[in-house]
Amino acid sequence: MSHFFTVITPELFLFACVVTFLGGFVKGAVGFAMPLIMVSGMGIAIAPELIIAGIVLPIVVSNILQVGRAGLGQARDAVVEHWRYIVAVCAMILVSAQFLRRIPTDTLFIVLGVPVVILCLIQIAGWRPVIAARLRRPVEYAAGIVSGMLGGLTGTWGPPTVLYLLALGTPRDRQMSVQGVIYGLGSVMLFLGHVQSGVLNAQTWPFSAALVAPGMLGMWVGFRLGDRFDADRFRQVTLWVLVIAGVNLIRRGVMG
Repeated sequence: MSHFFTVITPELFLFACVVTFLGGFVKGAVGFAMPLIMVSGMGIAIAPELIIAGIVLPIVVSNILQVGRAGLGQARDAVVEHWRYIVAVCAMILVSAQFLRRIPTDTLFIVLGVPVVILCLIQIAGWRPVIAARLRRPVEYAAGIVSGMLGGLTGTWGPPTVLYLLALGTPRDRQMSVQGVIYGLGSVMLFLGHVQSGVLNAQTWPFSAALVAPGMLGMWVGFRLGDRFDADRFRQVTLWVLVIAGVNLIRRGVMG
């Protein structure tokens, strides 16, 4: 235990657990934003490289659970339909993860903060792109590359995936199963990528493993309570909170 707290202080570990619980709660309640909340929330006080290491295992476990809830049959159908996007996402997560440790800390705060702010503002604005049928194949690859690059560096490829599915006109009830597959496979690539990059190592993996429990507890509470409030309003409030937290990450990067 004393070795564990050479990586993070007890106070910051407790703070990370609270943030992870909140991220799990939101994911359980409305199905998104767990990595965004963990990155932007922990970024208030924790070093960015440790944040990325910390989110890996909770994301892997939560996304596997999401795939399981959707059912294996729907998962198989999602892979068949969206395999180009999935391959591009997974490949780019593996590649971009290798560059994380080469980015200076101040710059990394900006790298983490800017996508959070932009992606949340896009969702708040309700912008919905449209993909013409003749452009679907190249757009699938291009969108997958962009999502995977963000995923490897920031641990989140959810919002770009949502925009991609909306642009294809994917029915709402099918979106959750498709997202579960994309998030699940991507999270495995994130794990492998950061084992290779050295971000997830003998010093940092216990921290990541310790965050699995509060994340899963938060998801369970979110599943239980999600039907008791207005999901759309809760989603909007969450996005605005994430915008503020993302701006704070950018501020830390700019001001040092």
